[in-house]
Amino acid sequence: MSWSCSRFIALFIVVAIAIILQLAKQLDNIAVENADWNIRMAESAEANKEEFRKGNMSAFVIGYTGEVGKEVVKQLANSDVFSRVVLIGRRNVEYTDEKLQALEQKVVDFEKLEESEDVFQGIDVGFCCLGTTRGKAGVEGFKRVDHDYVVKTGELAKKSGCKHFHLVSSQGANKKSSLLYPKTKGLAEAEISEMSFDRVSIYRPALLLCDRTESRPFEWVARKLLAPIAYVAPTAITIPTSVVAKAMINNCVAPSDKAVEILENKAIHQLAGNAKK
Repeated sequence: MSWSCSRFIALFIVVAIAIILQLAKQLDNIAVENADWNIRMAESAEANKEEFRKGNMSAFVIGYTGEVGKEVVKQLANSDVFSRVVLIGRRNVEYTDEKLQALEQKVVDFEKLEESEDVFQGIDVGFCCLGTTRGKAGVEGFKRVDHDYVVKTGELAKKSGCKHFHLVSSQGANKKSSLLYPKTKGLAEAEISEMSFDRVSIYRPALLLCDRTESRPFEWVARKLLAPIAYVAPTAITIPTSVVAKAMINNCVAPSDKAVEILENKAIHQLAGNAKK
């Protein structure tokens, strides 16, 4: 390869990176609907938690062994905003932390979830963090987890008295998409939204930043490549799982009259107190 060709390639890479960073900064600066409310709820989170505790509410977390679910459980245990927290999954987890040990665990068969309707009975708030990948579960397995299990959870929760349902979805979710991942997520969102809960909160995080216990090579490479963009434009295309969980809890305790709300990546950052306008 000639020296001039090498220079051209290097220049091309530099220009490409500059363009990508500029686009990311533009995404980072996009205005968010209800931004003022998001920021206020983050700022008043502790006061809201104090008021919320007076309601003596209960919650369940399903999908609590996933990366977002683990953070939700940890932060729920440490915040004590609920008088009772039930963890619903296919296996028990051996916790060493005393606060986590105090949480109830219920083992269910997701293929026969309707047979475990009683575990949802009388629980006020649901946090649904179910999710897998096509690579791990195959096409049908992915649809079963990210759509069927999610919808069945919503149906049982609604029937059992749940008032506020939180759903972790994904950036780009769209039931009309021709692509498997966004379409599956979008269909689940749409069906949950139509179940007449008092309140539905849907979260659409971008690429999740965390130390995964399972191997996802593509995500690992993406996180490494996007690290500079995350530094320059932190709310554009990445978000730590701890921030998602914090936003979910801050939003849960916030007074709201919205029947259905969809929170995109930047709004999640704002609700967690991780970003301003």
